[in-house]
Amino acid sequence: MSEGVKMSIKLFIITAVAALALSVTYAVTEEPIRLQNEQASMEARKAVLPDAQEFLPVDISEYKDEYPDVIEVYQGKSGDDVVGYIFRVVSKGYGGNVELFVGIDGKENRIESVSIISHKETPGLGAKATESDFLSQYTGKSADSSLVVVRGRATQDTQVEAITGATITSKAVTQGVNSALEFYGRVLKDGGAER
Repeated sequence: MSEGVKMSIKLFIITAVAALALSVTYAVTEEPIRLQNEQASMEARKAVLPDAQEFLPVDISEYKDEYPDVIEVYQGKSGDDVVGYIFRVVSKGYGGNVELFVGIDGKENRIESVSIISHKETPGLGAKATESDFLSQYTGKSADSSLVVVRGRATQDTQVEAITGATITSKAVTQGVNSALEFYGRVLKDGGAER
C-alpha cells in the first residue's frame, strides 16, 4: 500500500471519529441547551410582566403582514385571570435590529415594562438603551397612545427622552413599543376593539 493511500485512510478515520464525537456531543447537549434557552426566555417574559404565573402563546399568524415587527405574543395569566400580554418585537436601530420584550398590563391598561433582548448598537451610545434610566421611561405609560421620542426633557406623558447621541436607537426602541401598543389596542384589548 502506498504512503498516499495510508495517509488518506488515516485522514478518513480521524475525520470520521471527529464527526462521530461532534454528533454525540450535539445529541447530548441539544436538550439541555433548549431547556436553558426556554428558561431564559421565561425569565425575560416574567421580568416584563411580573404578575403573570404562566405565559400562553397567542396565534398571530393572520397579522404577520400588518404587523411585521411583532414576532411573538404571549398572554400572561395568573390562575384564571389574564393579567396582560408580552410582545417580542424587532425594529431597525442604528447598528442593526433591536429586539425587545414589551409587557402590557391588561388590567391597568398601561405599559408594565420594556426589556431589550438583543441589539447591535454602538457601545457607549446606542447600547445605553439597555439601561434602566432609559427603559424606565416606558413603565406606567398608557397603552392607549403612541409614544414619541423628543430631544431634551419629556414634558408630556406620551413623550420619551432620547438618549444623547443615540436618537436613532431611541426611536427604534420606541417604534417597537408602539408596534406592541398598536397590536394590543387593535387586536387584543377588550377582545380586539379598533382604535
